[in-house]
This record gives sequence, C-alpha cells and structure tokens, in this order.
Amino acid sequence: MGKPQEEQEVEKKIGQLRNRQKILLNRKRSEEHRARTHRLIGRGAILEAVFPAVVDMEGEEVKAFLIALSRLPGARELAEKPPETGGEK
Repeated sequence: MGKPQEEQEVEKKIGQLRNRQKILLNRKRSEEHRARTHRLIGRGAILEAVFPAVVDMEGEEVKAFLIALSRLPGARELAEKPPETGGEK
C-alpha cells in the first residue's frame, strides 16, 4: 500500500523537475534573445552613424549595400583583423 503513495510522490517530483527545466530553458532563450536584440540594435546604430544613407534604405537594400562593401578589395582581410581604433596604445 505504501508503494502507490511513493510512486505518486516520485511522479509529482518528476513533474516539478520537468516544469523547472522548462522554466530554465525559457529563461535561457529569453536572455539569448535579449542579448541578440541588444547587439543588433547597437550594430544598426553604428551602421547608420558610419553610413547615414542606410537610414532611408529598406532591408534588402542595406543587405545589397553591405554585400557590395564586402566585395571591395581588402574587405575580407579587414573583417578578419579589424584596424586599431586608437583607443589604447
């Protein structure tokens, strides 16, 4: 007779642990999404500051612009090793 009670308690604990796992996974996804959004906003602001013309462009136009920039001589090397910003010597 004690067995069904023990099984119920174990099943309840398993359910609680599964719910906790879901909560933690959702929290992790939310934090990753928040970090990505923050990163994209920051990079978009930099892009607009360096190339003000992109403010009036649609997404596909910005993409085409960036692809064109990436095809310029030296772009690949620059992307692999960005220039010094001059902040530290």
